[in-house]
Amino acid sequence: MTNNNTSASFTPLGGDAVLQALNWRYATKVFDATRKLSPEQWQILEQALVLTPSSYGLQPWRFVNVADSSVREQLKAVSWNQAQVVDASHLVVLAARETVTVDDVTVLMKTTAQTRKVLEITLEPYRQMIMFDLVNGARSKMAFEWAARQCYIALGNLMTSAAMLGVDTCPMEGLDPSAYDRILGLGGTGYRTVVACALGFRSAEDKYARLPKVRYPAEEVVKNC
Repeated sequence: MTNNNTSASFTPLGGDAVLQALNWRYATKVFDATRKLSPEQWQILEQALVLTPSSYGLQPWRFVNVADSSVREQLKAVSWNQAQVVDASHLVVLAARETVTVDDVTVLMKTTAQTRKVLEITLEPYRQMIMFDLVNGARSKMAFEWAARQCYIALGNLMTSAAMLGVDTCPMEGLDPSAYDRILGLGGTGYRTVVACALGFRSAEDKYARLPKVRYPAEEVVKNC
């Protein structure tokens, strides 16, 4: 599966299908531990993560797919003992860059030039903009917080994509990030845990699946200017 831009041949989904999927999804509390995502489903969701947009296109994240059951048990102990960590088919941990460096910008420029078949020198204004903002500017002091917000874009993209596939999700902030970093060996990698997402299929015993959504009306939360 590739991540090339195929927008010229894209057929938009119907509005009813989109809203149906978004109404169907909820933060699943009880997963059916016997049901697993197919390899094809996971491949699509993996690509959904890869295709997530980010500020400047920097992609300041790592997505850790935790498959080892013994590791999951360790993570459960530092996740308020939430069963979703071990019962879900997949557990994805989203980690953010601690800093944005000159090397990060250089890699992005080289990759962009190669992918789009342009001379790297033509990207110099783009490079200078990032350098001024995130490497040498005031926001360099809050690079991790900036990168963490990018991770939440990926989290939303993952959950929406999963809903389109009929896959349940549960975003999880109830965890000890530093303990996750230790268990997953993230120390010294330049990345730190931000949030996790369990993916799988809801259990028939999950009462939350039958509760109506509590949302404020559009006229209260959407302002037209």
